[in-house]
Amino acid sequence: MGVAAICWLVMLACALPAKAAWKIALFDFELINTSLEATRSDEDTRLAMISALLREEFAAREDFHFEVLDISSLSQDIANVGSLHGCNGCELRLARRIGAKFAAIGWVQKVSNLILNINLQVREVATGRLIEAGTVDIRGNTDESWRRGLRYLLDRRIFRE
Repeated sequence: MGVAAICWLVMLACALPAKAAWKIALFDFELINTSLEATRSDEDTRLAMISALLREEFAAREDFHFEVLDISSLSQDIANVGSLHGCNGCELRLARRIGAKFAAIGWVQKVSNLILNINLQVREVATGRLIEAGTVDIRGNTDESWRRGLRYLLDRRIFRE
């Protein structure tokens, strides 16, 4: 291929619009503690850890082109709601306010210190339609088990082909 043809292809590629990213509101994970043990501070830290990891994983997915929106302007409203998991779709109203096309909520259910499960639901904001959902059981209440559980959930349930 000649130099002129290569230059033309590069110019054409630069002129084409980039694929638009889907705007998504990723809300922080919540803990649903149904165990007989009190919630510990390390579990709160792990919730923040997997919430950050969720945002990183969505932003890094080149095959899906997500734009992870900043939800910090909604923090007072989220605090007033208490639990997005049990608010009957209020996350959709909140996500709509920041211009999201999709909204995702996640929660970790602690059955015991050994048995936990990580859950994630992604809904279309305009219709409330469930786009993807999944759950994964994990054994062990450690940083590593939570990280591995979330990555498994994303790879095998949410972003599966």
